[in-house]
Amino acid sequence: MNKHIKYIVLSFILISSTFISCNKLVENPDSVIVSSQFYQTSSDAVAAVNAVYNTLNSDPLGDFPMYGRQLNLLTDNASDNQNFSPSNTNPDVRALSTVTYVSINGRILKNWQQHYFGINRANIAIDNIAAIPATAFPNPAQQTQLINEAKFIRALLYFNLVRLFGAVPLILHNPTSVDVSSLQIPRTPVDSVYGQIISDLKDATGLPATYTGANIGRASGGAAHTLLAKVYVTRKQWALAQTELQSIFSGGYGYALFANFKDVFQKATKNGIEHIFSVQYATNGGEANTTQYLSQSFNSFNTGTYPIDIPSDSSISALFDTTDTRKAVTFYTSQFNALNGQTIIYHNPYTPYFNKFVDYTLSPLNNQTISGINFPVLRYAEVLLLNAEVLNEINGAPTAEAYSAINQVRARAHVSDLTPGLGQSDFRDSVFLERRKEFIQEGQRWFDLVRQGGQVLVDALKVFPAKQAATLKDSLYPIPLTEIQLDPLLTQNPGW
Repeated sequence: MNKHIKYIVLSFILISSTFISCNKLVENPDSVIVSSQFYQTSSDAVAAVNAVYNTLNSDPLGDFPMYGRQLNLLTDNASDNQNFSPSNTNPDVRALSTVTYVSINGRILKNWQQHYFGINRANIAIDNIAAIPATAFPNPAQQTQLINEAKFIRALLYFNLVRLFGAVPLILHNPTSVDVSSLQIPRTPVDSVYGQIISDLKDATGLPATYTGANIGRASGGAAHTLLAKVYVTRKQWALAQTELQSIFSGGYGYALFANFKDVFQKATKNGIEHIFSVQYATNGGEANTTQYLSQSFNSFNTGTYPIDIPSDSSISALFDTTDTRKAVTFYTSQFNALNGQTIIYHNPYTPYFNKFVDYTLSPLNNQTISGINFPVLRYAEVLLLNAEVLNEINGAPTAEAYSAINQVRARAHVSDLTPGLGQSDFRDSVFLERRKEFIQEGQRWFDLVRQGGQVLVDALKVFPAKQAATLKDSLYPIPLTEIQLDPLLTQNPGW
């Protein structure tokens, strides 16, 4: 899924409904390549796994991609960081930002569908690659590697789903029957879903530490350890999380912080020393449906309209110290207009605007539909902040190593070290505040609020007049009504 990786949409997946996670279309097989014909060579296996990566940065019908817009609507617009643009008239988007969404919300449904579409591709790849004779692979290890790459992505997608919706159907194989009753699957208990996530990620820890050439951007063993640590932190399994974090520090992966925060979001430093796993985007790379919509904060440029998303209010930028270099990377308040040689300074209640995914190599600058900025899913700054959090929880107070971890992130941002002597609760709050400043618009904030507790989420949202409708039920999204109508074995979340 890197700009070096060829994304191949496999025609043999026609059996899968594009958007109904558990319901299948009956297709005429005379004009397609069926799986028994396709899965013959190592090249076939690579193509199948590339198609799994492809579900992260594109939509088969040309809608917003999962990473790059769709997931952002649930994790950022519905948080205390972000709001819909005043020029956005889409009622589903506006409902997410005002926390007035219901079970028929189209953006919630789309997230469900895209995640299961990716899971289905991963399931097909895992099962069919395992059935290819080992002699078809020039390197015997490649077969296991490709399977584990698909398992990593499947784990990532289920991790998103279980945090967004709670218990969800755990589907691990592509159905072999189109009988409707056999395709109706109940929700799987949360613990069982997490059990599968953990199992997949443990397998994926055996992936290569690094890649070169055309393989740069693929899931690595370090990415699996990092995501597994994040899973354990979400589960409050602190000791297990610490084991995974130590595997990252001692595993020879070579991760470190960029010297400049800005380099996290530059094309010239893609897949660099801090990037553990990123969703890949290429500037006008010829790949269909891989538009980085988060970059279109520049929709306002030269048009007089607002960007697609805006900060909840000006208090978000006020979180940053005056010396904090992350502020200028995260927001902009003015831009140079190359068309008339003038600088536009934005004066309105919604400034500043989001800046992280704006591709400054483009000319004209407002042509952001071909932005090539990657979306960082996992980066080393999070490893440090997870380590600070875990050490604080394990020891009942922050240790010297915990302070060192959070202060490395602060020092890179040119912010003074955290004051020693904090108690466990105050240090915990400091870690979450640091995460908020570090990861704005990176799909983290709603998850961070929820894992602190439902009331924390509600209280954070109610600070803003536009989000007064928040209640405890909002710590889980509703199961999409369309899915319940298709599968009567599905039940709804409380309050919905």
